[in-house]
Amino acid sequence: MTPTGLYVPLITPFDERGALALDALTGLAHELLAAGAAGLVALGTTGEPHALTDAERRGVVDVAAAACREHQAGLLVGAHTEEELRALAGWPEVTAALCLVPPFLRPGAEAVLAHYARLTEASPVPLVAYHVPYRTGQQLPAEMLRRLAGLPGLVGIKHAVGGIDADTVALLADVPPGFAVLGGEDAYVSALLALGATGGILASAHVATADYAALVAAWRVGDVARARPLGHRLATLSAALFAEPNPAIIKAVLHAQGRIPTPYVRPPLLPATPAGTARALACLDELATARLTTA
Repeated sequence: MTPTGLYVPLITPFDERGALALDALTGLAHELLAAGAAGLVALGTTGEPHALTDAERRGVVDVAAAACREHQAGLLVGAHTEEELRALAGWPEVTAALCLVPPFLRPGAEAVLAHYARLTEASPVPLVAYHVPYRTGQQLPAEMLRRLAGLPGLVGIKHAVGGIDADTVALLADVPPGFAVLGGEDAYVSALLALGATGGILASAHVATADYAALVAAWRVGDVARARPLGHRLATLSAALFAEPNPAIIKAVLHAQGRIPTPYVRPPLLPATPAGTARALACLDELATARLTTA
């Protein structure tokens, strides 16, 4: 299955004791899919997997798998080692694994290609490469991304290079058949979709799911008159939601909306500031007003 459309990388809600709030996660997963998301991502960076126990990580995937099964939606799961990939065989609902380009070491583009070749051989599910060079330190030119696309079992890429660069334009000008390019920079996703991206993995879509789904759909059918102004409004919202380290403000907004029991994040993250939360809520109000005036 090639992932296309809007995917939402789930936050992990915690209760007043700081424990995993599975009921809230279940409700959130169903809300997102009912509002138009094509699928979910479990254990992505937004879900704070670094701070979860093995049992908590399994619980998160169980909840996401059940929701995706009920809604017949796609499910990506963050998995970065052969052991983590093999474990995904226990969830038949998983349609692909989201695998980060090896971080920090900067092994070189050829080594990255060899790394993914090893992972595809070990994995029971297809892979989506997660390319985020300002976090990993590893640049990959467009030609290398096309070579990755040629690996059997690698079906797409989460493209998050911090903006629109020459390699982005070159890749989207000639996307290999059957290969998904999913925008991973929320503020730039409208531009990526306009250039030919097939969807997005967007944390901002926790709080404006139907709008982000509409943006993806509008660009895919070439409805520029609808997509362009909506993209501008959503870029402003995304900038507010990411003004502090993700997912602090998103959690604060979800808590303010009564959708999760607390805004807690786990160390090393800090909670969102009141000012950051207020700005994001104001952007949501502005989005709602614009929605009414353009209806």
